[in-house]
Amino acid sequence: QVQLVESGGGLVQSGGSLRLSCEASLSISSIPEMGWYRQVAGKQRELIATVTVSHRTTYVDSVKGRFTISRDNAKNTVYLQMNNLRPEDTAVYYCNAVSLSDRSRRMGASDYWGRGTQVTVSS
Repeated sequence: QVQLVESGGGLVQSGGSLRLSCEASLSISSIPEMGWYRQVAGKQRELIATVTVSHRTTYVDSVKGRFTISRDNAKNTVYLQMNNLRPEDTAVYYCNAVSLSDRSRRMGASDYWGRGTQVTVSS
């Protein structure tokens, strides 16, 4: 079963940049679509960017033009380049398969999540 480990978070000033990585323990090439999510304390987890195995991407409006998602199937890694960060981007960031059936099939449970990585943007 695939395990996901997110890294690259930290404390950054408004306008700064961070690059998040999500390393999978096994191949992700059979997972059609991977995504980055974020969760603010007390709020629901939000899907903010997705990338398909053919590298097509989608973004929510709040990050469009500032964040870039990518995947390297050879390295079993998904990235999130975050530029021009804002205080409202402060959250714990997670990556995961977008499809619940893919999570069940590859991670072993549809409610599987890694530990995430904390991003804090100061004003």
